[in-house]
Amino acid sequence: MSKTIPGPDGQPRCRWCGAAPEFFAYHDTEWGFPVDDDRRLFEKLCLESFQSGLSWRTILAKRDNFRRAFDGFDFHRIAGYTESDVARLLADAGIVRHRGKIEAVINNARRAQELVADEGSLAAYVWRFEPDPATLAEPQTASTSDASIALSKALKKRGWRFVGPTTVHAFLQAMGLINDHVEGCVTRERVEVARAGFVRPGG
Repeated sequence: MSKTIPGPDGQPRCRWCGAAPEFFAYHDTEWGFPVDDDRRLFEKLCLESFQSGLSWRTILAKRDNFRRAFDGFDFHRIAGYTESDVARLLADAGIVRHRGKIEAVINNARRAQELVADEGSLAAYVWRFEPDPATLAEPQTASTSDASIALSKALKKRGWRFVGPTTVHAFLQAMGLINDHVEGCVTRERVEVARAGFVRPGG
């Protein structure tokens, strides 16, 4: 079976794009491109934790609702949430209403503030875990990596929740710390160019 499928323009894309029409834009413009913005990094960790047990299509379809519900994933604002915010979020049909995951976002926002105070930025901390590409499995053949295991362990030690190695690996793929586009995918080279020109935060 081919690892790619033709996109709307006829160019090859990673096969997973075929699962939903909206995946093509996400794949072409977001997935795998390096990110150094703390808010976006925090958002992605949160959304990956919400995805656990669900499909990314479900989360992507609700992403704008999540952003509205969680103040644009501004972790400084979320850190101040109270039980009334938990109740508000549990009543919001536009998001995934899972008390444990909602409370984890609030907890993780507070842990993110601590991490920024200690390390300067979430981005500087996360990018320390960027793996050597030579150590990685063939694209899209692994659900964890040494890097995701290490970052998961480090975050858990700092008190973060819902950040297991599989969740963190998906985060590393999406945020560009790993280029997991398959060989032959038209976006793989674009991501490589973006990664080559990317200034690692805190480096």
